[in-house]
Amino acid sequence: MKEFFPIPGHWLSCFLAFIAGALSVLAFAPFSQPWISLLGLALLFHLWLDSSPGKGFLTGLSYGLGLMGFGASWVHNSIAQFGGVNQPLAWLITLGFVFALALYFGVAGWLSTRLARGRTASLLLLFPGLWVLFEWLRGWLFSGFGWLSLGYSQIDTPLAGFAPVFGVYGISLALALSAAALSLWRSPWVLVLPGIWLGGWLLQQHDWSQPAGDGFTNSLIQGAVPQELKWQPQQFTPTLEMYVELTDKQPDSRLVIWPETAVPAFSRQVEDNFLQPLDERLAIEGRDLLLGIPVQHQDGSYYNAMISLGASGRGSYYKQHLVPFGEFMPLRFLLEPLIEAFSIPMSEFTPGSAAKPLLNLAGHQAGISICYEDSFGNEVAAALPQAAFLVNASNDAWFGDSLAPHQHLEIARMRALENSRYMLRATNTGVSAIIDNRGRLLATSPQFQPSVLSADIQPLQGITMFAQFGNKLLLTLILGMLGLFMGMGYRKQQ
Repeated sequence: MKEFFPIPGHWLSCFLAFIAGALSVLAFAPFSQPWISLLGLALLFHLWLDSSPGKGFLTGLSYGLGLMGFGASWVHNSIAQFGGVNQPLAWLITLGFVFALALYFGVAGWLSTRLARGRTASLLLLFPGLWVLFEWLRGWLFSGFGWLSLGYSQIDTPLAGFAPVFGVYGISLALALSAAALSLWRSPWVLVLPGIWLGGWLLQQHDWSQPAGDGFTNSLIQGAVPQELKWQPQQFTPTLEMYVELTDKQPDSRLVIWPETAVPAFSRQVEDNFLQPLDERLAIEGRDLLLGIPVQHQDGSYYNAMISLGASGRGSYYKQHLVPFGEFMPLRFLLEPLIEAFSIPMSEFTPGSAAKPLLNLAGHQAGISICYEDSFGNEVAAALPQAAFLVNASNDAWFGDSLAPHQHLEIARMRALENSRYMLRATNTGVSAIIDNRGRLLATSPQFQPSVLSADIQPLQGITMFAQFGNKLLLTLILGMLGLFMGMGYRKQQ
C-alpha cells in the first residue's frame, strides 16, 4: 500500500493525525456524520504502518489531542463558570484533562507500532485489538471516562447491531476492523468490510426482548432552571411550584419523572411539608413520581439520590458512580490545594451501595442511573433482567450550550440499545428524551426551556448477550485476536 499512499514524514503525520481526530468529532452528535470516524481511523492506521514506536506514540497522541481537544473541551465551561476557577487556571486544567486522555491514544500507537509485523496481520488483528482495548481501559481506569468512544458515533448505522451482543466497544471493534479493511483496499481482505456491515445489519433484525405486560403513559418534566439560580434561596419555592404544576397537568401519566436534583434541598428539610403530602396525594391518584433530590444521613454523609413517591410506594436510589472533581475529590491527600480552587457546591458526595440500581415504578422494576452513570454500560446493564425499562435523570446545565448534552443523549441511546429497553431521560435543561429499545428517539425536548415530554412506553422482558455477559465477550475476543497475532509471529520465528 505504501507505494500508492506514501506514509508522510514525522511532523506531517502528527498534523494529519490531529486533523483526523478533530474531524472525527463531527461523527458524534449533534453533527452525526459517522463515516468521518471510519475514514479518520483508517488514516491513523495507515500512519502507524512502518512507523517507529516513537512516531506511533506521537501520531496516536496527536489524534487523541484532536478528538478530545475539540470533543471534550466543554469541561472548561463547568470548571470556569460554575467551579469558581479563574480563566487561566480553568484552561490549564482543561488542557491537562485533554492531554491525560490523549495519552491513551499515544500509548496505543506506541504499542501498536512496537509490536507490528506484517501489514495484513497488523491491520486486521493488532491495530483494531489494541485500539479497542485502550478505549475500554480509558472507560475503566481512574474512575473511567468512556466519552467519545468511536462506537457511539455508529448508533444510526448497521454497526449498531453489534451493541446488544458486545456493547459499544464491540461497535468500536467493528469500526476498527472496517477501517483496517479499508486500508487493505487492494487486497481480498477488503471483503471483510462489507461482511462486517452485513453482519451488523443482520443482528439488527433480531428482537432481543418481548413485551412484559401492558404499556403505560409517562411524562418527563424539564424545569430548565439555570444552574446559576438553581441553589439560590429565592428560587426554591418557584422551582417546586413549577414542577408540581407541570406534574398536575399530566393526569393521564402513570409515571412522572423529574430530573437530577430537581428539588434543591436535602430530603429531610422538605419531608414533612412537601414530600409526604405529595406522596399521599399521588398514591390516591394511582400515580408514581420519581424525583432527584440530595439526601443527608445523620452521620453527615450525603448522597445524590432519586426518590420515588406515590402508588408503588416509597423507594430511593443513591448514585454509585460519582463524577471526579464534580462530586468527589480523588486523591484528596495529594490534591487538597485544588479543593478550594474548584469551590464546586456539594463536591463531596458519598457513593451509594453496590446493590442493583432498581426501583418499583408504574408496577414494574426500573433500572435507574443518575447523569454520568449512564456512560458506563456494565453498570446500567446490572439492572437486567429484572428491569422492564431504564431511567436516566441528569443535569447537563453544567455544560451550557456545548456539545456535551448532545453527546450525552447519544450515550443514553446506546444504553437503550445495548439492553433492549426503553430509556426515559429526564434532564434539567435538555436534552430530555424518550428512547425506544432500539435506541431510536421517540420524543425530545428543546434545550433551555421548560417542557414536558409524554409518550406511551412498553415494558419489556428478556436479556441481551451484553446485559448477561457485559464486556467479557468483547475482551475475550480482543485477547483472542492479540493472542493469534502474537502466535503468528512466534510460528514465523520457528
